[in-house]
Amino acid sequence: MITLFNYWHFIILGIIFLIFVLTIIIAYKQENRKLIKSIIFSTFLISVLMSGFTIVVVDKYTKIVKLYKLKNKRLLSIEKIIYSGIVKNEGNHEIGEVVFEIKLVNKGHVTGNVKAGSFFKPSGFSDFFSGSANRNYKPQQITKEFVVARNLKPGEAKAFRVYFDYPPYFRSVSQYSKLYAH
Repeated sequence: MITLFNYWHFIILGIIFLIFVLTIIIAYKQENRKLIKSIIFSTFLISVLMSGFTIVVVDKYTKIVKLYKLKNKRLLSIEKIIYSGIVKNEGNHEIGEVVFEIKLVNKGHVTGNVKAGSFFKPSGFSDFFSGSANRNYKPQQITKEFVVARNLKPGEAKAFRVYFDYPPYFRSVSQYSKLYAH
């Protein structure tokens, strides 16, 4: 996974590191020597948690990506579906990876086209004793993720096309798409 840091990442991480160093200096000035290790450990733990949290927050507000002209086409002869579109970096910073997530939900059960038993998914425990997986099980939703762009500069757009197997038993499908910038 490519994650590009921008100057906001370095500023925030520098401030957290400075607080960590100052706390260590203060810990060594303690008169009670038994507390030094616990202060350093707790400061280290808090600094690591704050660093992880701030990286996620800075990514959310500096890496902005939009999806344009999303189209899908189903190829019945090979039972695949193709999604195409354009992703554009709307932010002021470079984006390392753009991940396109598509979720298909079968609404055939609403119209009565799906048997009630198809919603049960056996656990691994029952598979162990039955000897094989339930072959009648048909998942009613499918989620796929694809990396559609890498190293996207500010203002740059990139076209993409992804395809995957389409379940032939799906009827009246709802589709949900999301983009993630890393």
